Amino acid sequence: MFRLIRLPILLVIAFAVGVFYERGQQQALCDTSGGQWMRSGFCSVK
Repeated sequence: MFRLIRLPILLVIAFAVGVFYERGQQQALCDTSGGQWMRSGFCSVK
């Protein structure tokens, strides 16, 4: 029974970690291209 509860929790945690990892990668790419990372999560190139 505990495995049925643990699986969705671990999936949500893995998804959240993936989202934050991807945002970090996009922010680094934005910085190297000379853009400015906006708080809402997108890159603004000047």
